Amino acid sequence: MRTLEDELTSAAATGNAAEVERLLRAGADVNGANRLGYTALQVMMMGSTTVAELLLSGGGNPNVADAHTGSTPLHDAARTGFGDTARLLVRFAASPQARDSADCRPVDVARRHGHADVVAFLDSL
Repeated sequence: MRTLEDELTSAAATGNAAEVERLLRAGADVNGANRLGYTALQVMMMGSTTVAELLLSGGGNPNVADAHTGSTPLHDAARTGFGDTARLLVRFAASPQARDSADCRPVDVARRHGHADVVAFLDSL
């Protein structure tokens, strides 16, 4: 049986802001894990700042780390080059000093993937 958290992570992953908003209003736990153990912030469509803002404004933890890789949402935004999402995560207290299981900070990940604008932003913090 699908839970509200399963539905929320699915909506976040596809960038469906209206559905994310509806599910949060219906009582979905913004920090609740889906059946695979991931929160909506961990699987959200990185380019959807609207979804990110809904989740973060709803109390989403921007520092939740993947149990396997240690990556946080800021690591993911840095890896994929979504500077607007990275800025939003930092505005909501995502730690730019968080280290993943390879001991990399988000700026290291952005640098490795060639996202100069994200590197510049993270280096400025």
